[in-house]
Amino acid sequence: MYRWEITRAALEQRVFAIVRSDSYERVTATADTLLGAGITSLEISLTSPHALEAVSTLRRETDDDMVIGAGTVLDGASARAAVDAGARFLVSPSLDEEVIRTGHRYGLPVFPGIATPSEAVRAMELGADALKLFPASAYRPGWVRDVRAALPQAALLPTGGVTVENAPEWIAAGAVACGMGSALSAGDREAVSKRVTELLQRLADAAPATSRRERP
Repeated sequence: MYRWEITRAALEQRVFAIVRSDSYERVTATADTLLGAGITSLEISLTSPHALEAVSTLRRETDDDMVIGAGTVLDGASARAAVDAGARFLVSPSLDEEVIRTGHRYGLPVFPGIATPSEAVRAMELGADALKLFPASAYRPGWVRDVRAALPQAALLPTGGVTVENAPEWIAAGAVACGMGSALSAGDREAVSKRVTELLQRLADAAPATSRRERP
């Protein structure tokens, strides 16, 4: 798949899950629960033990409809390791040119972290495929609306503090997707499945009409 195709698939549901835990077993179990609940895109944070092994396992045991990426990718070495593990996209809390360059060298989209309009412009100049607004808890959805009034080409991904309750507000304000961690994955399989089903519908309803028409 081309980079733009992976980007589209990764953000298609308007939410991607972030999996971070204290063991390989918990990481893979959480990922399995989320995928079983209907989530099709998730990142495994490299802060988790044996995170790259988890990425490889999930890529091997899931079909191509599941888009498995690596998160908290801080430098070129980590980016290359994630590529080798089979990650299909890279996410970073910061803006690092080498992460973007490495991901693109091997055909992977990269979503670097930004926190200001200046960083957003710089990230786009470096070829970022989407922009992770981090931490979103320091902002309100109106920030996305205001920034996109001046930078309508900025594909913003609020992450960090996004909840089930406010995720639709971010989408309505113009975010292309939200990154969500424990707010999405807490509870047993039944609770997660119910939460995911309801959230996906709410995000679809919240999307601007033009965005809904553009979706296949």
